[in-house]
Amino acid sequence: MSGELHNGHLYAIAAMAVVTLLLRIGGYWIIGRVPLTARLRRGLEALPVAIFAASVLPLAVKGGPAGWIAGPVVAATMYLSGKEILALAAGIAAASFVRGMGF
Repeated sequence: MSGELHNGHLYAIAAMAVVTLLLRIGGYWIIGRVPLTARLRRGLEALPVAIFAASVLPLAVKGGPAGWIAGPVVAATMYLSGKEILALAAGIAAASFVRGMGF
């Protein structure tokens, strides 16, 4: 394969992009037709924390010392800034630093 993309790869990437776009559009379309009650609003506001816990915490636990440090760094950065990309960058930097120290 020597580093080049074959047509099959391009088709797979394009298909994933289209499916992602349709899911996002579909989500907005559905939520636009649901009455937004206070209970639903609270549930939607809790989703980022639930997604974080379900996806990141198992990795942090299995990640050894680097994961144990990166997890709280991500959580604190997310809490303080509210920006996912910044929290991701802080977690990667923390894990890289700890691994660079030899842990």
